[in-house]
Amino acid sequence: MAAYNRLSKITSQLHPDSKGVKKVDAAGRSSLTITDNRTGKQLEVAVKNGVIKAKELWKLGLRSYDPGYKNTAACTSRITYIDGAKGLLAYRGIPIEQLAEKSTFLEVSYLLMYGYLPSAKQLDSWTTSIMRHTYIPEGLKTMMKSFRHDAHPMGMVISTVSAMSTFYPEANPAFAGQKVYADKKLRNQQIHRMLGAMTSIAAYAQRHRTGRPYANPSSTKMGYTENFLYMLDKLDNNNYKPHPKLARALDVLFILHADHEQNCSASGMRHLTSSGVDVFTSVSGAASALYGPRHGGANEAVLRMLAKIGDKKNIPQFIANVKAKKERLMGFGHRVYKNYDPRARIVRKIADEVFQILGYEPLIEIAMELEKIALSDKFFVDRKLYPNVDFYSGLIYKAMGFPPDFFTVLFTIPRTAGWLAHWNEFLDDPENVIVRPRQVYLGPSGVNYADVHSRQGHLDQ
Repeated sequence: MAAYNRLSKITSQLHPDSKGVKKVDAAGRSSLTITDNRTGKQLEVAVKNGVIKAKELWKLGLRSYDPGYKNTAACTSRITYIDGAKGLLAYRGIPIEQLAEKSTFLEVSYLLMYGYLPSAKQLDSWTTSIMRHTYIPEGLKTMMKSFRHDAHPMGMVISTVSAMSTFYPEANPAFAGQKVYADKKLRNQQIHRMLGAMTSIAAYAQRHRTGRPYANPSSTKMGYTENFLYMLDKLDNNNYKPHPKLARALDVLFILHADHEQNCSASGMRHLTSSGVDVFTSVSGAASALYGPRHGGANEAVLRMLAKIGDKKNIPQFIANVKAKKERLMGFGHRVYKNYDPRARIVRKIADEVFQILGYEPLIEIAMELEKIALSDKFFVDRKLYPNVDFYSGLIYKAMGFPPDFFTVLFTIPRTAGWLAHWNEFLDDPENVIVRPRQVYLGPSGVNYADVHSRQGHLDQ
Protein backbone atom coordinates (compact mmCIF):
# COMPACT_ATOMS: atom_id res chain seq x y z
CA MET A 1 0.00 0.00 0.00
CA ALA A 2 1.04 3.57 -0.49
CA ALA A 3 2.27 5.21 2.67
CA TYR A 4 0.12 7.80 4.31
CA ASN A 5 1.14 11.40 4.82
CA ARG A 6 0.00 11.95 8.36
CA LEU A 7 2.68 11.69 11.03
CA SER A 8 1.14 9.71 13.85
CA LYS A 9 2.49 7.48 16.54
CA ILE A 10 1.44 4.05 17.66
CA THR A 11 1.59 3.47 21.38
CA SER A 12 3.18 0.21 22.41
CA GLN A 13 3.86 -1.51 25.70
CA LEU A 14 7.44 -2.44 24.81
CA HIS A 15 10.30 -3.32 27.15
CA PRO A 16 14.04 -3.19 26.37
CA ASP A 17 14.39 -6.94 26.93
CA SER A 18 11.33 -7.90 24.86
CA LYS A 19 11.80 -10.10 21.81
CA GLY A 20 12.52 -7.98 18.76
CA VAL A 21 13.48 -4.92 20.81
CA LYS A 22 17.12 -3.91 20.81
CA LYS A 23 18.61 -1.78 23.56
CA VAL A 24 20.77 0.96 22.07
CA ASP A 25 22.45 2.66 25.00
CA ALA A 26 22.50 3.07 28.76
CA ALA A 27 19.98 5.91 28.54
CA GLY A 28 17.32 3.33 27.76
CA ARG A 29 16.71 4.28 24.14
CA SER A 30 15.61 1.24 22.20
CA SER A 31 14.47 0.03 18.83
CA LEU A 32 12.03 -2.45 17.40
CA THR A 33 13.00 -4.86 14.64
CA ILE A 34 10.13 -5.75 12.33
CA THR A 35 10.41 -8.73 9.98
CA ASP A 36 8.12 -8.72 6.95
CA ASN A 37 7.40 -12.42 6.44
CA ARG A 38 6.07 -11.72 2.95
CA THR A 39 9.40 -10.48 1.66
CA GLY A 40 11.94 -11.29 4.35
CA LYS A 41 12.78 -7.59 4.72
CA GLN A 42 13.70 -6.30 8.16
CA LEU A 43 13.09 -2.81 9.47
CA GLU A 44 14.60 -1.34 12.62
CA VAL A 45 12.40 1.36 14.11
CA ALA A 46 13.34 3.65 16.98
CA VAL A 47 11.22 3.39 20.12
CA LYS A 48 10.93 6.58 22.15
CA ASN A 49 8.54 7.26 25.03
CA GLY A 50 6.92 3.90 24.34
CA VAL A 51 5.93 4.78 20.77
CA ILE A 52 7.14 4.27 17.23
CA LYS A 53 6.54 6.66 14.36
CA ALA A 54 3.88 5.12 12.17
CA LYS A 55 5.42 6.68 9.08
CA GLU A 56 8.30 4.22 9.48
CA LEU A 57 5.92 1.50 8.26
CA TRP A 58 5.95 3.39 4.98
CA LYS A 59 9.29 1.73 4.26
CA LEU A 60 7.54 -1.65 4.18
CA GLY A 61 4.62 -0.31 2.16
CA LEU A 62 2.31 -0.58 5.18
CA ARG A 63 -0.12 1.59 7.10
CA SER A 64 -1.43 1.09 10.61
CA TYR A 65 -5.15 0.35 11.03
CA ASP A 66 -6.62 1.45 14.37
CA PRO A 67 -10.40 2.11 14.45
CA GLY A 68 -11.23 4.62 17.17
CA TYR A 69 -7.53 5.38 17.71
CA LYS A 70 -7.45 2.93 20.61
CA ASN A 71 -3.69 2.52 20.38
CA THR A 72 -2.66 5.56 18.37
CA ALA A 73 -1.09 8.80 19.59
CA ALA A 74 -1.84 11.51 17.04
CA CYS A 75 0.17 14.24 18.73
CA THR A 76 2.59 15.09 21.50
CA SER A 77 1.28 17.19 24.37
CA ARG A 78 2.44 18.64 27.66
CA ILE A 79 -0.98 19.54 29.06
CA THR A 80 -2.60 16.55 30.77
CA TYR A 81 -1.15 13.26 31.97
CA ILE A 82 -3.23 10.15 32.65
CA ASP A 83 -2.06 6.80 33.99
CA GLY A 84 -5.15 4.66 33.56
CA ALA A 85 -3.68 1.61 35.25
CA LYS A 86 -2.81 3.52 38.43
CA GLY A 87 -5.78 5.88 38.34
CA LEU A 88 -3.69 9.06 38.10
CA LEU A 89 -4.59 12.39 36.52
CA ALA A 90 -2.41 15.51 36.48
CA TYR A 91 -2.62 18.89 34.79
CA ARG A 92 0.84 20.12 33.77
CA GLY A 93 2.30 17.62 36.24
CA ILE A 94 0.20 18.71 39.25
CA PRO A 95 -2.06 15.96 40.67
CA ILE A 96 -5.76 16.64 40.23
CA GLU A 97 -6.32 16.07 43.95
CA GLN A 98 -4.10 19.05 44.85
CA LEU A 99 -5.77 21.32 42.32
CA ALA A 100 -9.27 20.36 43.46
CA GLU A 101 -8.35 21.08 47.07
CA LYS A 102 -6.32 24.27 46.71
CA SER A 103 -6.96 25.94 43.37
CA THR A 104 -9.79 27.64 41.48
CA PHE A 105 -11.11 26.99 38.01
CA LEU A 106 -9.66 30.19 36.55
CA GLU A 107 -6.26 29.49 38.07
CA VAL A 108 -6.37 25.95 36.66
CA SER A 109 -7.37 27.38 33.27
CA TYR A 110 -4.25 29.55 33.31
CA LEU A 111 -2.17 26.52 34.25
CA LEU A 112 -3.59 24.48 31.37
CA MET A 113 -3.10 27.33 28.93
CA TYR A 114 0.45 28.37 29.71
CA GLY A 115 2.04 25.49 31.60
CA TYR A 116 2.62 27.08 35.00
CA LEU A 117 0.68 28.53 37.91
CA PRO A 118 0.32 32.31 37.69
CA SER A 119 1.75 34.79 40.15
CA ALA A 120 -0.72 36.83 42.19
CA LYS A 121 -0.38 39.72 39.72
CA GLN A 122 -0.80 37.45 36.69
CA LEU A 123 -3.84 35.76 38.21
CA ASP A 124 -5.48 39.09 38.99
CA SER A 125 -4.90 40.37 35.45
CA TRP A 126 -6.12 37.07 33.95
CA THR A 127 -9.25 37.02 36.10
CA THR A 128 -10.09 40.67 35.42
CA SER A 129 -9.80 40.22 31.67
CA ILE A 130 -11.90 37.05 31.54
CA MET A 131 -14.63 38.50 33.74
CA ARG A 132 -14.72 41.60 31.53
CA HIS A 133 -15.37 39.30 28.57
CA THR A 134 -18.43 37.80 30.22
CA TYR A 135 -20.24 40.76 28.64
CA ILE A 136 -21.13 39.53 25.16
CA PRO A 137 -22.28 41.58 22.12
CA GLU A 138 -25.94 42.55 22.00
CA GLY A 139 -26.11 40.99 18.55
CA LEU A 140 -25.36 37.57 20.04
CA LYS A 141 -28.13 38.03 22.59
CA THR A 142 -30.54 39.02 19.83
CA MET A 143 -29.60 35.91 17.90
CA MET A 144 -30.19 33.71 20.95
CA LYS A 145 -33.65 35.22 21.39
CA SER A 146 -34.58 33.84 17.98
CA PHE A 147 -34.25 30.23 19.17
CA ARG A 148 -37.39 28.24 19.92
CA HIS A 149 -38.38 28.26 23.58
CA ASP A 150 -37.90 24.49 23.72
CA ALA A 151 -34.56 24.40 21.88
CA HIS A 152 -31.96 22.11 23.41
CA PRO A 153 -29.46 24.23 25.39
CA MET A 154 -26.47 22.56 23.73
CA GLY A 155 -27.85 23.42 20.31
CA MET A 156 -28.14 27.06 21.38
CA VAL A 157 -24.63 27.10 22.86
CA ILE A 158 -23.03 25.47 19.81
CA SER A 159 -24.78 27.80 17.36
CA THR A 160 -23.98 30.94 19.35
CA VAL A 161 -20.31 30.07 19.79
CA SER A 162 -20.03 29.41 16.07
CA ALA A 163 -21.63 32.80 15.35
CA MET A 164 -18.93 34.53 17.41
CA SER A 165 -16.58 34.16 14.44
CA THR A 166 -18.72 36.69 12.55
CA PHE A 167 -18.39 39.27 15.33
CA TYR A 168 -14.59 39.32 15.44
CA PRO A 169 -13.30 39.30 11.84
CA GLU A 170 -9.90 40.59 12.98
CA ALA A 171 -9.39 37.21 14.69
CA ASN A 172 -10.69 35.07 11.83
CA PRO A 173 -8.05 33.60 9.48
CA ALA A 174 -10.64 33.57 6.68
CA PHE A 175 -10.66 37.40 6.88
CA ALA A 176 -7.33 38.33 8.43
CA GLY A 177 -5.07 35.68 6.87
CA GLN A 178 -3.57 32.38 7.99
CA LYS A 179 -0.83 34.05 10.07
CA VAL A 180 -3.27 35.93 12.28
CA TYR A 181 -2.69 33.72 15.34
CA ALA A 182 1.06 34.27 15.17
CA ASP A 183 0.21 37.45 17.06
CA LYS A 184 0.29 36.15 20.64
CA LYS A 185 -1.52 39.20 22.00
CA LEU A 186 -4.43 38.67 19.61
CA ARG A 187 -4.40 34.94 20.31
CA ASN A 188 -4.60 35.50 24.07
CA GLN A 189 -7.44 37.96 23.59
CA GLN A 190 -9.50 35.21 21.92
CA ILE A 191 -8.74 32.86 24.81
CA HIS A 192 -10.01 35.44 27.30
CA ARG A 193 -12.98 36.25 25.09
CA MET A 194 -14.05 32.62 24.68
CA LEU A 195 -13.64 31.67 28.35
CA GLY A 196 -15.55 34.74 29.46
CA ALA A 197 -18.37 34.43 26.95
CA MET A 198 -19.04 30.74 27.55
CA THR A 199 -20.66 31.22 30.97
CA SER A 200 -22.89 34.01 29.67
CA ILE A 201 -23.97 32.02 26.61
CA ALA A 202 -24.74 29.01 28.80
CA ALA A 203 -26.69 31.07 31.34
CA TYR A 204 -28.66 32.87 28.61
CA ALA A 205 -29.53 29.56 26.97
CA GLN A 206 -31.09 28.31 30.19
CA ARG A 207 -32.91 31.57 30.91
CA HIS A 208 -34.23 31.65 27.34
CA ARG A 209 -35.91 28.27 27.67
CA THR A 210 -37.48 29.22 31.01
CA GLY A 211 -38.83 32.51 29.65
CA ARG A 212 -36.71 34.75 31.87
CA PRO A 213 -35.02 37.92 30.61
CA TYR A 214 -31.26 37.62 30.22
CA ALA A 215 -29.28 38.72 33.26
CA ASN A 216 -26.07 40.68 32.82
CA PRO A 217 -22.96 39.61 34.73
CA SER A 218 -22.79 40.81 38.30
CA SER A 219 -21.60 44.38 38.84
CA THR A 220 -19.98 43.29 42.10
CA LYS A 221 -16.77 41.31 42.24
CA MET A 222 -17.65 37.63 41.92
CA GLY A 223 -15.67 34.59 40.95
CA TYR A 224 -16.13 32.84 37.62
CA THR A 225 -18.45 30.09 38.83
CA GLU A 226 -20.27 32.33 41.30
CA ASN A 227 -21.00 34.82 38.53
CA PHE A 228 -22.30 32.01 36.31
CA LEU A 229 -24.76 30.97 39.03
CA TYR A 230 -25.71 34.63 39.49
CA MET A 231 -26.55 35.00 35.78
CA LEU A 232 -28.56 31.78 35.91
CA ASP A 233 -30.64 32.48 38.99
CA LYS A 234 -30.86 36.25 39.51
CA LEU A 235 -34.40 37.59 39.58
CA ASP A 236 -35.14 41.18 40.63
CA ASN A 237 -32.69 41.43 43.50
CA ASN A 238 -29.42 42.92 42.27
CA ASN A 239 -27.82 42.02 45.60
CA TYR A 240 -28.44 38.30 45.07
CA LYS A 241 -25.44 36.09 45.78
CA PRO A 242 -25.24 32.34 45.17
CA HIS A 243 -24.52 30.08 48.13
CA PRO A 244 -20.71 30.19 48.52
CA LYS A 245 -20.38 26.46 49.23
CA LEU A 246 -22.45 25.56 46.19
CA ALA A 247 -20.39 27.95 44.05
CA ARG A 248 -17.22 26.29 45.35
CA ALA A 249 -18.64 22.82 44.71
CA LEU A 250 -19.37 23.74 41.10
CA ASP A 251 -15.94 25.34 40.78
CA VAL A 252 -14.29 22.07 41.82
CA LEU A 253 -16.46 20.16 39.35
CA PHE A 254 -15.29 22.60 36.69
CA ILE A 255 -11.67 21.87 37.64
CA LEU A 256 -12.27 18.13 37.33
CA HIS A 257 -13.84 18.52 33.89
CA ALA A 258 -11.39 21.08 32.48
CA ASP A 259 -9.33 18.64 30.43
CA HIS A 260 -8.84 14.94 29.91
CA GLU A 261 -6.13 14.47 27.32
CA GLN A 262 -7.03 13.40 23.76
CA ASN A 263 -10.72 12.63 24.14
CA CYS A 264 -13.15 12.89 21.24
CA SER A 265 -13.84 16.63 21.57
CA ALA A 266 -10.23 17.65 22.30
CA SER A 267 -9.07 15.66 19.28
CA GLY A 268 -11.85 17.29 17.28
CA MET A 269 -10.57 20.69 18.40
CA ARG A 270 -7.10 19.85 17.13
CA HIS A 271 -8.42 18.38 13.88
CA LEU A 272 -10.47 21.47 13.12
CA THR A 273 -7.66 23.82 14.11
CA SER A 274 -5.34 22.00 11.70
CA SER A 275 -7.48 23.30 8.82
CA GLY A 276 -6.72 26.89 9.82
CA VAL A 277 -10.28 27.70 10.85
CA ASP A 278 -10.97 30.34 13.52
CA VAL A 279 -10.99 29.46 17.22
CA PHE A 280 -14.73 30.00 17.68
CA THR A 281 -15.63 27.55 14.93
CA SER A 282 -13.17 25.06 16.41
CA VAL A 283 -14.71 25.39 19.88
CA SER A 284 -18.18 25.04 18.39
CA GLY A 285 -17.06 21.85 16.64
CA ALA A 286 -15.54 20.47 19.83
CA ALA A 287 -18.76 21.26 21.69
CA SER A 288 -20.69 19.47 18.95
CA ALA A 289 -18.64 16.34 19.63
CA LEU A 290 -19.41 16.69 23.33
CA TYR A 291 -23.11 17.00 22.49
CA GLY A 292 -23.05 13.37 21.38
CA PRO A 293 -24.41 11.06 24.12
CA ARG A 294 -21.39 8.75 23.83
CA HIS A 295 -19.16 11.59 24.96
CA GLY A 296 -21.05 14.15 27.01
CA GLY A 297 -24.24 12.40 28.05
CA ALA A 298 -22.98 9.82 30.53
CA ASN A 299 -24.10 11.51 33.77
CA GLU A 300 -27.59 12.00 32.37
CA ALA A 301 -27.63 8.29 31.49
CA VAL A 302 -26.68 7.46 35.09
CA LEU A 303 -29.74 9.33 36.37
CA ARG A 304 -32.00 7.46 33.97
CA MET A 305 -30.48 4.17 35.14
CA LEU A 306 -30.95 4.99 38.83
CA ALA A 307 -34.53 6.12 38.21
CA LYS A 308 -35.22 2.89 36.37
CA ILE A 309 -33.86 0.82 39.28
CA GLY A 310 -36.24 2.79 41.49
CA ASP A 311 -35.44 1.16 44.83
CA LYS A 312 -32.47 -0.42 46.59
CA LYS A 313 -34.29 -3.73 46.73
CA ASN A 314 -34.22 -3.89 42.92
CA ILE A 315 -30.43 -3.62 42.68
CA PRO A 316 -29.64 -7.39 42.84
CA GLN A 317 -31.94 -8.06 39.89
CA PHE A 318 -30.45 -5.12 38.01
CA ILE A 319 -26.94 -6.46 38.61
CA ALA A 320 -28.06 -9.86 37.33
CA ASN A 321 -29.47 -8.21 34.22
CA VAL A 322 -26.18 -6.38 33.64
CA LYS A 323 -24.28 -9.66 33.80
CA ALA A 324 -26.76 -11.18 31.36
CA LYS A 325 -26.22 -8.18 29.04
CA LYS A 326 -29.84 -7.14 29.39
CA GLU A 327 -28.91 -3.83 31.05
CA ARG A 328 -25.90 -1.49 31.00
CA LEU A 329 -24.15 -0.30 34.15
CA MET A 330 -23.77 3.42 33.50
CA GLY A 331 -21.15 5.50 35.29
CA PHE A 332 -18.76 2.55 35.67
CA GLY A 333 -15.68 1.86 33.62
CA HIS A 334 -13.71 4.15 31.35
CA ARG A 335 -11.89 3.94 28.03
CA VAL A 336 -8.62 4.98 29.74
CA TYR A 337 -8.96 4.20 33.46
CA LYS A 338 -8.57 0.58 34.51
CA ASN A 339 -8.67 1.66 38.12
CA TYR A 340 -10.81 4.01 40.20
CA ASP A 341 -11.22 7.30 38.33
CA PRO A 342 -9.38 9.82 40.58
CA ARG A 343 -12.04 12.42 39.82
CA ALA A 344 -14.78 10.11 41.08
CA ARG A 345 -13.41 10.11 44.64
CA ILE A 346 -13.43 13.91 44.68
CA VAL A 347 -16.93 14.08 43.21
CA ARG A 348 -18.16 11.65 45.87
CA LYS A 349 -16.92 14.02 48.57
CA ILE A 350 -18.50 17.03 46.85
CA ALA A 351 -21.80 15.16 46.68
CA ASP A 352 -21.86 14.78 50.46
CA GLU A 353 -21.17 18.51 50.95
CA VAL A 354 -23.88 19.55 48.48
CA PHE A 355 -26.47 17.18 49.93
CA GLN A 356 -25.81 18.52 53.44
CA ILE A 357 -26.90 21.94 52.16
CA LEU A 358 -29.72 20.99 49.81
CA GLY A 359 -30.91 17.73 51.33
CA TYR A 360 -30.27 14.25 50.05
CA GLU A 361 -31.25 13.54 46.48
CA PRO A 362 -33.61 10.52 46.64
CA LEU A 363 -31.56 8.61 44.09
CA ILE A 364 -28.34 8.92 46.11
CA GLU A 365 -29.16 5.95 48.32
CA ILE A 366 -29.64 3.78 45.25
CA ALA A 367 -26.36 5.06 43.83
CA MET A 368 -24.42 4.39 47.03
CA GLU A 369 -25.82 0.88 47.38
CA LEU A 370 -25.20 0.13 43.72
CA GLU A 371 -21.59 1.28 44.04
CA LYS A 372 -21.10 -0.83 47.18
CA ILE A 373 -22.49 -3.99 45.57
CA ALA A 374 -20.66 -3.53 42.27
CA LEU A 375 -17.29 -2.92 43.93
CA SER A 376 -17.62 -6.12 45.96
CA ASP A 377 -18.74 -8.24 43.01
CA LYS A 378 -16.01 -10.31 41.37
CA PHE A 379 -17.67 -9.92 37.97
CA PHE A 380 -17.08 -6.17 37.94
CA VAL A 381 -13.78 -6.20 39.83
CA ASP A 382 -12.24 -8.68 37.37
CA ARG A 383 -13.32 -6.43 34.50
CA LYS A 384 -11.85 -3.38 36.26
CA LEU A 385 -15.18 -1.59 36.23
CA TYR A 386 -14.93 1.19 38.80
CA PRO A 387 -17.07 4.33 39.23
CA ASN A 388 -16.08 7.20 36.97
CA VAL A 389 -16.62 10.94 37.28
CA ASP A 390 -20.11 10.69 35.77
CA PHE A 391 -21.52 8.38 38.42
CA TYR A 392 -22.16 11.06 41.05
CA SER A 393 -21.85 14.33 39.09
CA GLY A 394 -25.36 14.09 37.63
CA LEU A 395 -26.81 13.64 41.11
CA ILE A 396 -25.05 16.81 42.24
CA TYR A 397 -26.34 18.79 39.26
CA LYS A 398 -29.85 17.48 39.82
CA ALA A 399 -29.73 18.45 43.51
CA MET A 400 -28.59 21.95 42.51
CA GLY A 401 -31.66 22.32 40.31
CA PHE A 402 -30.14 21.85 36.86
CA PRO A 403 -32.36 20.00 34.36
CA PRO A 404 -30.74 16.83 32.95
CA ASP A 405 -30.49 18.19 29.40
CA PHE A 406 -28.35 21.05 30.77
CA PHE A 407 -25.72 18.68 32.18
CA THR A 408 -23.69 18.65 28.95
CA VAL A 409 -23.61 22.45 29.03
CA LEU A 410 -22.10 22.19 32.51
CA PHE A 411 -19.48 19.93 30.94
CA THR A 412 -18.89 22.33 28.03
CA ILE A 413 -18.11 25.40 30.16
CA PRO A 414 -15.03 23.98 31.92
CA ARG A 415 -13.91 21.81 29.00
CA THR A 416 -13.61 25.01 26.95
CA ALA A 417 -10.44 25.72 28.94
CA GLY A 418 -8.99 22.38 27.89
CA TRP A 419 -9.97 22.87 24.25
CA LEU A 420 -8.33 26.29 24.21
CA ALA A 421 -5.19 24.87 25.81
CA HIS A 422 -4.98 22.25 23.05
CA TRP A 423 -5.65 24.95 20.44
CA ASN A 424 -2.88 27.12 21.88
CA GLU A 425 -0.44 24.20 22.04
CA PHE A 426 -1.25 23.01 18.53
CA LEU A 427 -0.63 26.44 17.00
CA ASP A 428 2.94 26.35 18.36
CA ASP A 429 3.57 22.70 17.49
CA PRO A 430 6.39 22.26 14.91
CA GLU A 431 4.47 19.19 13.67
CA ASN A 432 1.40 21.35 13.01
CA VAL A 433 0.02 19.98 9.74
CA ILE A 434 -3.51 19.53 8.47
CA VAL A 435 -4.96 16.27 9.75
CA ARG A 436 -5.62 13.83 6.93
CA PRO A 437 -6.00 10.18 8.02
CA ARG A 438 -6.02 7.43 5.42
CA GLN A 439 -8.47 4.57 5.02
CA VAL A 440 -8.51 0.91 4.08
CA TYR A 441 -10.69 0.75 0.98
CA LEU A 442 -12.89 -2.37 0.81
CA GLY A 443 -15.29 -1.30 -1.91
CA PRO A 444 -15.68 -2.56 -5.49
CA SER A 445 -13.36 -1.79 -8.40
CA GLY A 446 -13.61 -1.92 -12.17
CA VAL A 447 -17.33 -1.11 -12.24
CA ASN A 448 -18.61 0.45 -15.47
CA TYR A 449 -21.30 3.11 -15.66
CA ALA A 450 -24.73 1.73 -16.66
CA ASP A 451 -27.48 3.68 -18.38
CA VAL A 452 -30.35 4.51 -16.04
CA HIS A 453 -32.87 2.48 -18.08
CA SER A 454 -30.80 -0.68 -17.89
CA ARG A 455 -30.26 -0.67 -14.12
CA GLN A 456 -31.89 -3.07 -11.70
CA GLY A 457 -33.21 -1.53 -8.47
CA HIS A 458 -31.80 -2.58 -5.11
CA LEU A 459 -34.30 -4.18 -2.77
CA ASP A 460 -32.59 -2.81 0.35
CA GLN A 461 -33.63 0.70 -0.64
